[in-house]
Amino acid sequence: MDKTHEVDVVVVGAGQAGLSAAHHLRRTGFGPDRGFVVLDRSPGPGGAWQFRWPTLTYGRVHGMHALPGMELTGADPARPSSEVVAGYFADYERAFDLRVRRPVDVRAVTDGPGGRLLVETSDGTWAARALINATGTWERPFWPRYPGQETFRGRQLHTARYAGPEEFAGQRVVVVGGGASGTQHLLEIAPYAAATTWVTRRPPVFREGPFDEEAGRAAVALVEERVRQGRPPRSVVSVTGLPLNDAVRKGLEDGVLDRRPMFERITPDGVRWADGRHVAADVILWATGFRAALGHLAPLGLREPGGGIRVDGTRAVADPRVHLVGYGPSASTVGANRAGRAAVRDIGRLLAEEDPGEGPAVAA
Repeated sequence: MDKTHEVDVVVVGAGQAGLSAAHHLRRTGFGPDRGFVVLDRSPGPGGAWQFRWPTLTYGRVHGMHALPGMELTGADPARPSSEVVAGYFADYERAFDLRVRRPVDVRAVTDGPGGRLLVETSDGTWAARALINATGTWERPFWPRYPGQETFRGRQLHTARYAGPEEFAGQRVVVVGGGASGTQHLLEIAPYAAATTWVTRRPPVFREGPFDEEAGRAAVALVEERVRQGRPPRSVVSVTGLPLNDAVRKGLEDGVLDRRPMFERITPDGVRWADGRHVAADVILWATGFRAALGHLAPLGLREPGGGIRVDGTRAVADPRVHLVGYGPSASTVGANRAGRAAVRDIGRLLAEEDPGEGPAVAA
């Protein structure tokens, strides 16, 4: 059996939230590898950004906030956001000597001896006094289920596998989902496709004017209340509405963003509504979002009857050793930065209470 490595803190995930937490651990005096370790499943730096479709250029990104201590400057807005952000994250990891271990698959977190958490991975086991979970949502695309789905003879794919509009040339495409990804996909695909149809569960809400600080706080508060109740969080973006920019206005005028209510069932050659209307389709593109990737925490029994993990700030109410950053109200990039700082502050207090007089472990 592999040797168990002892550290004070394990950070799971090296996206915006994980790197922010690691930065604040370093500033507080924790050293990499001995004081803390960052484990990341992805093949390289960039978090979920590295998997974004090539046509999502940096200039079209909705709300990318700089990591703490290092601004992202001089980025070409015409470059793919996947390249820009991956390069920025790689520079950040080097600048602050974060020594992210990858690719490492965290399989389970369990109770261990001496009050430690055992983090079981594809690269050995870590025994930690605290854990910062920053796994995000990209690894758990949400696929709704509808009658007849298995009979569809065309292609079905999720946003997570969207590679750009060219592959839909000459095809009839149904896009499902009322978020930013769904509208972006439609606007890109329409010039190539034979036909597009937009379907959403709820009527989309378009937001006029700037999204100011007050509106941001109100949106975060709505998500935070769900998490406080132990219910699965909705994304911050889902409660802010869709920005009504020039591209969206044109899509509304041209009929590309002519929304239809959700269909009742999927047929072998398309989708059908309860009133008998039918639209033929070659492709169904599910822009239906993601769910928090928390399966590895299941052995700790943190979930509430409502299906979510109840948190106070970033701390899991059921286990004060576990902090969730980039979850619920901290899922935005600016929220992730704040959550990383808050989690490290709380963990510092927890470890000080357990071991008065000793500071954080520092690498030799």
